[in-house]
Amino acid sequence: MHARFVTSTLTGTARAVKASVPRVPSLAFTTPVSRKLFHTSPWTLSVNAPEPAPTHSSSNPPMAFPCVDHLEQRTQKFLQSFDGGPEPSYSNPISGYSLYQHNEPFLLDHGGILPKFEIAYESWGEMNADKSNVILLHTGLSASSHAKSHAANTAPGWWEKFIGPGLAIDTNRFHVICTNVIGGCYGSTGPSSIDPKDNKPYATRFPIITIFDMVRAQFEMLSSMGIQKLHASVGASMGGMQSLAAALLFKERVGKVISISAAARSHPYSIALRFTQRQVLMADPNWNKGFYYDKVPPHSGMKLAREIATISYRSGPEWEQRFGRKRAQPTTTPSLCADFLIETYLDHQGERFCLQYDPNSLLYVSKAMDMFDLSASTSAETAIRRARNTLRLQEGKGSSAPENAATPPEEQAAACVTGTSAAQLKAKAELQDDPKAQLNDLKQGLSTIKDIPTLVLGIQSDILFPVWQQKEVADCLRETGNKNVTYYELDSMYGHDAFLLEIVNVGSAVKGHLELKE
Repeated sequence: MHARFVTSTLTGTARAVKASVPRVPSLAFTTPVSRKLFHTSPWTLSVNAPEPAPTHSSSNPPMAFPCVDHLEQRTQKFLQSFDGGPEPSYSNPISGYSLYQHNEPFLLDHGGILPKFEIAYESWGEMNADKSNVILLHTGLSASSHAKSHAANTAPGWWEKFIGPGLAIDTNRFHVICTNVIGGCYGSTGPSSIDPKDNKPYATRFPIITIFDMVRAQFEMLSSMGIQKLHASVGASMGGMQSLAAALLFKERVGKVISISAAARSHPYSIALRFTQRQVLMADPNWNKGFYYDKVPPHSGMKLAREIATISYRSGPEWEQRFGRKRAQPTTTPSLCADFLIETYLDHQGERFCLQYDPNSLLYVSKAMDMFDLSASTSAETAIRRARNTLRLQEGKGSSAPENAATPPEEQAAACVTGTSAAQLKAKAELQDDPKAQLNDLKQGLSTIKDIPTLVLGIQSDILFPVWQQKEVADCLRETGNKNVTYYELDSMYGHDAFLLEIVNVGSAVKGHLELKE
C-alpha cells in the first residue's frame, strides 16, 4: 500500500458571529474557518438587474427589502474580490489536522473512481502498545475532523465537552481518531479538490459516493496505521450511519458500536428534506452546475438550504419556549424580511454557514445519506457492483479474474457478504410494496453484526431521525440474536441537535457503553 502521512501547516482563525436572539447552547459545527470572506446574496438572474422605478400613482410606497439588498451586496463583494482580493477556499478552512494520503486508485460503489484521495484526521489520547484502545469517531454531514481542541488547534471542537480525561470518551483510556469524510471539504478529498488528471477542481465531475465508500476509505487509513481492530465505532446522525456501516463491512475489526440519532436506512421524510435543500441550492444561478470555484459561489442557495436544514435539526417545543411569537423589533412596521425572532435565528444560521461549507460537498454528502440502507438485498447489490468495478479496474491494469472462478465473481461477492444469491436478488422488486418483507430484509442485513455489543440512542423530539428509527435498529438487532443491545430514548427539547447539547445524558450513555467490560 502506498500511503504516507503529512501534517497540515495551515492556519485559521475563528470569528464570532453575533445573533440577535437569546443565547442557548449552540451548534458546535463551527470549526475554525477563514471567515475573512463576505456575507450572503439573493435569487437574482442578473447581478446588475435594475430596481423597479417607483410608481408615484401607487396607493402606498414600495416596501424596503434590506435582506435582498444584503444578498446583492455580497455578490458585488465577490465580483470585486476577483480583481485580486480573497476568494472562498473550501478545501482547507481549518488548521491543526493531519493528512492520510492514499496514492492508489480507489473504486467507489456506484462505479466512479478516485485516482488517489486524502483524509484529514485529528486524534486525542495515547494509543496503547497493541493498538487495541482506538475509537473511530464518525462525523455528521457538515462536521470537520475537529471534534476536540488540542495544541495544534485550540478552538473548541464540535464534541468538545464529550472528549477528554474522565469525560464520555475518556482520553486517559482511549485513543480517539476523528476524520473528515471523503466528499467533504475540510481537508479530505471532495468536489473542491483538484482532479490530478487536469489540475482543476473536480466540481460535479466528482463521482457519486456512499456512506460505505466513506467508511472503506477510513479503514484504508486505519490499516496503514497498523490498527487491526477498533475498540469502538462511534457516531451520531450521519456518523451513526457510518458506525453501523463499519460494523457491517468490517465486523471482525469493530469491538463495539454506538449509533446516536441515526437509522439503518433512510426514510422518505428525511430524504425529502435533503432533496429540497439540494433543489434550492442548485436553483441558485451561481451554482452553475457545480462549476463555480473561480466565480461567485451559490451563497444565496446555500443560505436557504441551511435554513431548511435548521428547521429539521431543532424542535418546536424548544422554539416555543425560546422564541414564541416575539418580533425582533416589535415597535416597527412588519416587514417581509426577517421579522419574528425565529426568522432572525434562521437567517443567522444561514449566514454563518453559507460560506463555511462547500455547496457541492453538501450535495454529494447529503445524497450519500439518502441512499443509505443496510438491508441485505441492498448490501448484496452493492457487493455485486464492487465486484464488477474491481474486474474493470483489473482488466485496465492487465489483470484477470481467477481461473478457478466457476461462479461469476459478482455472485460470489453477494453471497459472501450477505448470504444472498443473485436469484434471491431478483425478488427485491417484490419487497417494495411489502413493509413486512422490507423489515425482514433489514433484519437479514443487520444479522451480520449480531455479535457486536451495540448502543442505540434516540431523541424523542427528533424530527429528522424520529426515535422509531433508532428503535427499529435496536429491535432488528435483538431479533437477529444480538444479546448485547442497549437502547435509550432521551426526553430532550433540542431535537436532532441533542447529541451535541445534552452533555450529561448523552455523555453518560456513551461512557457506560465504552467502558463496559465484556
